[in-house]
Amino acid sequence: MTSALPTPDTLEAVPSAVEAALEAFFARAIPVAADIDPQVGAAGEVLRDFVLQGGKRVRPVFAYAGWLAGLESSARDPAPGPEAPSAHDALRVAASLELVQACALIHDDIIDRSDTRRGHATVHRVFERSHLDDRWAGDAAHHGVAAAILLGDLALAWADDMVHGHRPGDATEPGESAPRALPAAVGRVWSSMRTEVLGGQYLDIVNEAGGDESVGAAYRVMRFKTAAYTVARPLELGATLASAPAPLISDLRSIGHDLGVAFQLRDDLLGVFGDPERTGKPSGDDLVAGKRTALLAVGLARAGERDPALAARLRAAIGRPLTDDEVRGARAILTDVGAVDEIETQIEGLLATALATLATADMSDPVRVELSVFAHRIAHRST
Repeated sequence: MTSALPTPDTLEAVPSAVEAALEAFFARAIPVAADIDPQVGAAGEVLRDFVLQGGKRVRPVFAYAGWLAGLESSARDPAPGPEAPSAHDALRVAASLELVQACALIHDDIIDRSDTRRGHATVHRVFERSHLDDRWAGDAAHHGVAAAILLGDLALAWADDMVHGHRPGDATEPGESAPRALPAAVGRVWSSMRTEVLGGQYLDIVNEAGGDESVGAAYRVMRFKTAAYTVARPLELGATLASAPAPLISDLRSIGHDLGVAFQLRDDLLGVFGDPERTGKPSGDDLVAGKRTALLAVGLARAGERDPALAARLRAAIGRPLTDDEVRGARAILTDVGAVDEIETQIEGLLATALATLATADMSDPVRVELSVFAHRIAHRST
């Protein structure tokens, strides 16, 4: 990370600063990959393009928000010790979350057999097409999956390199200062977050394979796959980097859990009712993928209470290709039994609880206001 990179002083400025940090990282990482072999370098370029082609940068924003909030609290009662991390360190840590996200999305798209992501071909489809175009031997689809699995692994490895300030595969260059070591407490949060998101993804496929339709199972997946990883852990990561006091970190964890669940519940609604032009994914994609979401769990429970045949119709629309009429039929059931209204009510309740905690948390009003605006934005988003 060089001093030429921007250091945002508002949350609105974080996404563009993260883009710049990621571009700088890839500019160093891809040549290292290409030194192994040009094909490895080309794969690194696929990862770069995937990471930089879009995304809301939600996780980096929350990580940087935790940093800004924690910086103010720790400044009032600074602890003695080594030089404190800088805003550049905070930006690097925040940006590295996008590489963890890349790993999760690449692997998720393989699991869900998705063809598109953010309006573009998924990574395994990119490699499949390349195999076909180059007329390589073997099964193109299998090659695409195998290559994408490895690229997701590379994204996770590079996330570790970036968060710790290391150049992939190489030592610090002559004349370049050594990266500042992250405080041990930050490393513990980072480690827990990685395990939780992978554990949540594993629970997700277990629920699908086992046919667990319970609301409790859906919420367990949400807690670890999304809530902790999307909001709670990033907030905690940034605040811990800033040496924030324990009460503030506890408040940020609580805020993060509520907003993270609200974020996923909104995602559940968009996965069935979202506009493909805005979401970048086909209509009813979550139904086709067989995702055991909270929306689906509530819908099946309510439909079963009203009429078992209605629940059977909804269940028949899960995990297979659907016509437009079938998607509309599943949507109608979810709406008619009140599942959509229940999820909307839960989102509003979680947002209200998060905002109430935010109102009394030990942080300055500018950070509080920005976090409040961002909380409303992710709870009510349409993409």
